[in-house]
Amino acid sequence: MKHYAKRGVQSTAAMKAGMHRQTAAKYLGLGHGPVPEKRRGRRRPDPLAEIWPAAERWLWDAPELEAKALFEHLLGRQEAPEAQRALRTFQRRVLAWRRAQGAPKEVFFPQVREPGASLQVDWTSASGLGVVIGGSRWEGLLCHAVLPYSNWEWAIPCRSESMLSLRAGVQAALWALGGVPGKLQTDQSSTATHVLQRDTAKRGFNVEYLALCAHLGVVPCTINKACPHENGDIESAHGHLKRRLATHLALRGSGEFADEPAWARFVAEVCAGANALRSAKVAAERPCLRPLPPARYPEWEQTSVRVSSHSTVRVRQCAYSVPARLIGAILQARISEVELVLRHDGVEVGRYPRTIGRQARIDYRHVIASLVRKPGAFAGYLYREEMFPRTVFRQAYDRLRLADEPKADRDYLGLLLLAAERGEDEVAAALGGLLRAGGVPRPPAVEPLVGQRETAPPALATFTPELRSYDELIAEVGS
Repeated sequence: MKHYAKRGVQSTAAMKAGMHRQTAAKYLGLGHGPVPEKRRGRRRPDPLAEIWPAAERWLWDAPELEAKALFEHLLGRQEAPEAQRALRTFQRRVLAWRRAQGAPKEVFFPQVREPGASLQVDWTSASGLGVVIGGSRWEGLLCHAVLPYSNWEWAIPCRSESMLSLRAGVQAALWALGGVPGKLQTDQSSTATHVLQRDTAKRGFNVEYLALCAHLGVVPCTINKACPHENGDIESAHGHLKRRLATHLALRGSGEFADEPAWARFVAEVCAGANALRSAKVAAERPCLRPLPPARYPEWEQTSVRVSSHSTVRVRQCAYSVPARLIGAILQARISEVELVLRHDGVEVGRYPRTIGRQARIDYRHVIASLVRKPGAFAGYLYREEMFPRTVFRQAYDRLRLADEPKADRDYLGLLLLAAERGEDEVAAALGGLLRAGGVPRPPAVEPLVGQRETAPPALATFTPELRSYDELIAEVGS
């Protein structure tokens, strides 16, 4: 309007104002610009009018109530046909009430991260990754360590949240990092702390945990109870690590590994690749780290156990078998996160991989001689399932039961005795061939087959083509 009053040209004024000339003509005719429309009132009755007064009283008395649960409660107490379809409206109104009149929420204060100040350690379940080791699904944990300043991380597979896995995980991280930070921070799990008095919730550090920290030269530190946000760096890193592992497993094309060391190497490679992207901040942390101690703190524990009349010892609530000649003897058990070694007078008498949970480890060779003399004990034997070292042995037992069930236990124990004397691989091969042929795998039928190898296919003479005949054919075709 100012430009039109100055120049008197309507089209030029519309162009300067950035509008169509017909729109400009309308405003010039009215003598004023656009007027904001007045806000319209509610077009329909309030659907929550019947229940909102009661809802507001509930919110004053119990502000923590969930909106949907409160809505369902009110509809169950009174008839309100208009409110039945207004759940989202009710939730929005509850949210507006809480922001206008509700109690203040807890404030979380971001902290300044100092280079090399601390190392956060925690465990996370990795069973959802679908890893298979040696044909069995792996249901273990990852002991995960993170530097809060640079987000440098390291992880190792482990079986449980224990002091042994803590020793192995922390030292694996520090030796991969090449230095020691000032603090070691964990949550208040029983691995690091214990209740000082039953009538109070105050907790103190475990002696084993303090010994590990003293050896490494770090200050032990824990977060407050039920406050995982105080370990926020590693809690957040858990999800990122597992997503990264799932991606690399997909790139690998398989989640199957030959053994646990192969799976541990894969986890280490993934962590090393992620840390390569954090090299700048890690370089700022390294000058703040102290040197590593001359040697690692022992990642194993030693205890004494007595061999029971079952020819087993119990270590960490799990049974392990030993030769029957040692019944009543005292053995030295050396326990690590990955294996158990049993010794008698310095001589190794058993070595077993540690298992997840309380699965027994029974070697049939240790008890088969006694079982053969007492075949009736096999049917109700506590560790009966451990007497099937391979699938082919279970198949042989099922075939024996179909053929002659009363004698199946005695015949199967004879097969196990044969495996102990002649070799498990040889007997398994003989059983496989006999089962494929449809025979009944009784010991007299299996024993002659043990040690026999399948005949090799006849060697075929090497074919050497005569090139002269091909030349003659080419000449005939050309003519």
